[in-house]
Amino acid sequence: MIGVAVRFRVLLLALVAPLLLAACGTPRVLDISEASRQEIAGKVEIYVATTRETSPPPVYFDGERAPKLAFAKLEITVPRIHKPGQLELPASGPGDPAKHFTAINIQRLDLAPVVADVRREILRRPAGERDVLVFVHGYNTNFADAVYRFAQIVYDSGFKGVPVLFSWPSRGQLLAYPYDRESAYYSRDFLEANLRGIARDIGPGRMDILAHSMGTILTLETLRQAAIRGDGTFGGKLRDVMLAAPDVDLDVFKTLMHVIRRPVTVFVSADDRALDFSRRFAGDKTRLGAVSAKDTETIAELEKLGAHIIDLSEVSSGDGLNHAKFASSPKVVQLIGNRLRQDRGIGFAGPQLGDRLGDIAGGVVGTVGSTVGLVVSPVTIISGAQ
Repeated sequence: MIGVAVRFRVLLLALVAPLLLAACGTPRVLDISEASRQEIAGKVEIYVATTRETSPPPVYFDGERAPKLAFAKLEITVPRIHKPGQLELPASGPGDPAKHFTAINIQRLDLAPVVADVRREILRRPAGERDVLVFVHGYNTNFADAVYRFAQIVYDSGFKGVPVLFSWPSRGQLLAYPYDRESAYYSRDFLEANLRGIARDIGPGRMDILAHSMGTILTLETLRQAAIRGDGTFGGKLRDVMLAAPDVDLDVFKTLMHVIRRPVTVFVSADDRALDFSRRFAGDKTRLGAVSAKDTETIAELEKLGAHIIDLSEVSSGDGLNHAKFASSPKVVQLIGNRLRQDRGIGFAGPQLGDRLGDIAGGVVGTVGSTVGLVVSPVTIISGAQ
């Protein structure tokens, strides 16, 4: 047995060695900073629902599992030097508001105050902006990293509704993959309860979900059990479900979609190095987020199940692992924002294999910005029928 354990560890280290090089560094925390108006380009207010255990500042919420949901409200500043798609953070220590995303206010809240606050934020917005975007982060992500990434997505996408981060207890450690996966499953009931609470309090607005990596299996499992309960639309409030680089077994995804029975948008990239590791770790089974556009038979099958596949393989980004193109590519994050501003969301009705997203965007988002069609042209829709 000892020999088997040693061989397993050697194999695991061989698989993760390339990822270790990209993941080294001190775990990020949320140091509170003071920022002047001259130093920053803007601020992002984020509400948090989490299944993480509480921890003293500057961690606030750690990687262990809590028995109930906890809530918080954060205010994050965006540096004046910020460029779309980039997440400017210090290598270590507190950030400089003129150069980095920084936290300037963090409040832990009980359920009643956070519900009242979110409801107030929704009602004070114009009728066309009373939407909620729920972000479910991925594996190997601590609380601070999830907060900063979501703030960057919200700012770069231009989302004007209320951002809600659902943060589940990832330990933020590369070798904690099995623990993280179990933590994702642990959080299913909590995510469903959170979504139902939002749907109840959102008024006439809509709710969209953006999930990344391992957060997509948490999202899909939640949608599955909601559908089994008889209300997979959350009272008709759930609009778009976007899965970015989903770390989901392709066979499992197909079975889930037979129950969920609703359209989902899937961002894939055949050069995703993180999902290549996941594939090897999971018995050499293809991950949904790494489906190749060349596999037309699989694409056709996924399309029939309601999956709209957007291939990002040709999109370049600052992400060395090619696992976060949805946020680190200005072209893609701006696309997400522009589509969310449309009443129908990011769903596509019509484009087929080989259609260029730039051609489609140009006719839909002209009122948002005339350059969008040029910006997103490297992205390809490889399925899209309703």
